Amino acid sequence: MKSELIRKKFLNFFQSKQHLIVPSAPIVLKDDPTLMFNNSGMAQFKEFFLGNGTPPSKRIADTQKCLRVSGKHNDLEEVGIDTYHHTMFEMLGNWSFGDYFKKDAIDWAWEFLTEELKLDKSLLYVSVFEGNAAENVPFDQEAFDLWKRYVAEDRIILGNKKDNFWEMGDQGPCGPCSEIHVDLRSAEERAQTPGRELVNADHPHVVEIWNLVFMEFNRKADGSLEKLPEKHVDTGMGFERLSMAMQGVKSNYDTDVFTPLIQKVETITGASYTKNNPNVEQEKINIAIRVIADHVRAVAFAIADGQLPSNTGAGYVIRRILRRAVRYGFTFLDAKKPFVCELVATLAAQMGESFPEIVAQQQLVTNVIREEEQAFLRTLDQGLQLLDQVIAQTKGDTVSGQKAFELYDTFGFPIDLTALILRERNLKLDEAGFEAAMLEQKTRSRAAGEVTTADWVQVNDRELDNPFVGYDSLTNETTLVRYRKIDSKKDGIRYQLVLESTPFYPEGGGQLGDRGTLTFGNEVIEVLDTKKENNLIMHIVAKLPEQLTSRVQATVDAVWRKHISANHSATHLLHQALRHILGTHVEQKGSLVAPGYLRFDFSHFSKVTAEELQQVESFVNARINENLPLVERRAIAFADAVAEGAMALFGEKYGDKVRAIKFGDSVELCGGIHVPSTAAIWHFKISSESAVAAGIRRIEAITGEAVANYFAEQETELKEIKAILKNPQDIQKSIKQLQDDLQKAQDQLEKLNKAKFEALATQLRTQGSLQNGIEVFAFEIDADANQAKDVAFAIGANHNHAAILLATNTDGKPGLSIYISKELVAEKQLNASTMVRELGKFIQGGGGGQPFFATAGGKNPQGIQQAIDAFKAQF
Repeated sequence: MKSELIRKKFLNFFQSKQHLIVPSAPIVLKDDPTLMFNNSGMAQFKEFFLGNGTPPSKRIADTQKCLRVSGKHNDLEEVGIDTYHHTMFEMLGNWSFGDYFKKDAIDWAWEFLTEELKLDKSLLYVSVFEGNAAENVPFDQEAFDLWKRYVAEDRIILGNKKDNFWEMGDQGPCGPCSEIHVDLRSAEERAQTPGRELVNADHPHVVEIWNLVFMEFNRKADGSLEKLPEKHVDTGMGFERLSMAMQGVKSNYDTDVFTPLIQKVETITGASYTKNNPNVEQEKINIAIRVIADHVRAVAFAIADGQLPSNTGAGYVIRRILRRAVRYGFTFLDAKKPFVCELVATLAAQMGESFPEIVAQQQLVTNVIREEEQAFLRTLDQGLQLLDQVIAQTKGDTVSGQKAFELYDTFGFPIDLTALILRERNLKLDEAGFEAAMLEQKTRSRAAGEVTTADWVQVNDRELDNPFVGYDSLTNETTLVRYRKIDSKKDGIRYQLVLESTPFYPEGGGQLGDRGTLTFGNEVIEVLDTKKENNLIMHIVAKLPEQLTSRVQATVDAVWRKHISANHSATHLLHQALRHILGTHVEQKGSLVAPGYLRFDFSHFSKVTAEELQQVESFVNARINENLPLVERRAIAFADAVAEGAMALFGEKYGDKVRAIKFGDSVELCGGIHVPSTAAIWHFKISSESAVAAGIRRIEAITGEAVANYFAEQETELKEIKAILKNPQDIQKSIKQLQDDLQKAQDQLEKLNKAKFEALATQLRTQGSLQNGIEVFAFEIDADANQAKDVAFAIGANHNHAAILLATNTDGKPGLSIYISKELVAEKQLNASTMVRELGKFIQGGGGGQPFFATAGGKNPQGIQQAIDAFKAQF
């Protein structure tokens, strides 16, 4: 059965059981600071399990794009090594929010697998929670008895807390779970070893395919458990593993989920994926192909959902995954040019029907991956040169683990590639030293980011709908419902306060969270920031009020709100302007809305010209001058809003009801704060335009008072320039005259220097010494590195067998330039690059170059004479 049909059957089955089918949430999470990525099917429903919102239906089913490469669920280093772990995977899931519980979940799981899919019942095992006396959680007798109706008791396995008690994290909803495992071994293998002995034993062909979680507890900060008000069901079935079982193969990578990608890798690289009895070298190739086929899915979908590779946060994780794929191709498939980008078209053709975002964003994804590959391949080239220097400086046969760590940490050179190259050169790596340096860095990073979160303290028993009233007012009287204490290394002790209602807008959609005050009686508490987590609006404060139960006057900083709303509305007009002037291919790819400025990232495949930027500015300012009123629709159906022309952004999660913002012809789905009319923006000025990634440009701009301040600063600066130029009538003419005079002076100086160094070269040509048929020149000269190169080539032009070292000392920074006649390079295999690396040690530096010319820089001028003497001694 094809994987596409399996997916459809699952969704149709649960739709027949009155489940609402919802689309996959973006793989990149934007409203949950506890997670970078959707790492399970239930992640997008956390707020409902926590009781912070009302689900659109008590029964829901979907297929969710998931990514597990960081934190508690980290499978990255196993991906490709085995045949069943992945970075990105699909999780088929069905949920009950206070509706059905164990019986229906178990009945429907068995019905779907054995009747709908016709999976052989004799291949299935199930597990139930054995209980935990220490936490007073009993053996799951109910699940055991329910399974006995379908499965013989010897196929029901009792699992411990690790395997059969599922938890969202260190805190939060949790409960016992019941897993379904399938035994895909041959009949002969099954006859030799009972399958129950291999359940949860990491056997590649006895694997878990479905986990039924029965959420009935809440894990508190102190580790204790309390009962949830309602019982829920959260199930997750691995789509790739189910496809393996249904297609009768022994590896996820042998299913039609991966085979198109594997075949494309074979076509691109010329390598072959050989499954039958591979030798050691072939298995390395197989692993590399599996890594690449897996990783392109994770990277492509993350980029399509709006997460660009970068050096921090989620972007760093995506870059790390892509680089892992590239280095496996580089090392084992001899792929020295970008190739992962060529797989995107295959992926789009394969998965585009179920996930249309990969088709819509195909060109952008391809371009971003290609540029990242090119950059990393340059890093590898640079790293190989640096590794050569490390090897040259190594005494003995073991390379320092600290040096290897510096290559890895500072330059991004993979440690496994370092180890491979060292083995090829009969050298060893101090692995213990590397691991110690890595542990030290991780310890520092962990300490810097360490956060302790206490349990929520309930102050008032109010309905926690947490309504936001800030669209209409900057202040309102309300009540504190709950709070919790946060202790972080970065910020110290903070408190998160949740109010019954609030005018404070939480950070989201690029807009920074509101600031202001909370007044409890006569006590005023400053709100440092406002965040949203699992549908709760949280006011961040440095201290708790003394009167927690008194009424609260919540007041947003009006100046903050004024500036930030102007900048947010300006981003909408900017988006409209870019699409009007550059083309409708332009789409927002990220934004930052702060009080002082705005930042807007968008898809476009070339630099925006100065003329185009001026047109964009003029377009936005024209809309401002038109004084277009804000037209706001707060609860319009998503489908209706899109049908009416509203822009929906890829990578954003939208509910059934959305808020549409309209200024003239600009219509976007947006939950942010906006001006009542465009005139309130006052003026729009672009401050910069730059590249973010391949096909992604960034504009930074200012509005309102910031523009007024900008023009005032420009006027002041102009006055100062005029004063320096002695107040000329025509300032441009005066500056042009200065430039012309400077250019003439530079030309004259260049001529003088050229004559000086030609004379020096003429003088030095006669001062070499003949040593074993080689004309050796070694001097310290008063010049910089570029001038030394010119002198060396001028000397060498008159000698066919010359070896030249010219040392320089510019502002206390020594340099060495070595020239070797090409005849000597060919006849005697002399190598300037090798020489300069050795001689560079005398000046406490290093360098490299080509066999006939190379340079080195250092920091010890006192070593120059030693380098000269050592150079002469070689001949």
